[in-house]
Amino acid sequence: MKHIHWIFSAGASILLASGFAVAQAVTPATPATPATPATNTPAHKHLNINQREENQQDRIAQGIKSGKLTPGDAAQLEKQQQRIDNKVAADRAANGGKLTKKERQQIRRRQNRANHNIYKEKHESGRR
Repeated sequence: MKHIHWIFSAGASILLASGFAVAQAVTPATPATPATPATNTPAHKHLNINQREENQQDRIAQGIKSGKLTPGDAAQLEKQQQRIDNKVAADRAANGGKLTKKERQQIRRRQNRANHNIYKEKHESGRR
């Protein structure tokens, strides 16, 4: 019986090794891309305004679901997000659908503030 186990084990090892070699041969050689840029800039800086707002909305929803945000906190954070949306819409309407560099910086600052507020509300100690 030990002999059969050894044969099975050796056969499995050979199959695994050959499968690994085939997987390497089939997979195209592409350089690994880092999840975040190599620079020291925050990851959110490379997201567009809409994607970042969507991420923040998801964080608010997750906070409600987990019970870390009260309905009042969530409403306040949602209002802040709505004010940012209104600002973006007004700026785009004034410039034919585009945002100037200065407007993008202002929106980014507002989103940073909203991001901080979401974190602060979800992590306040002593309340929950």
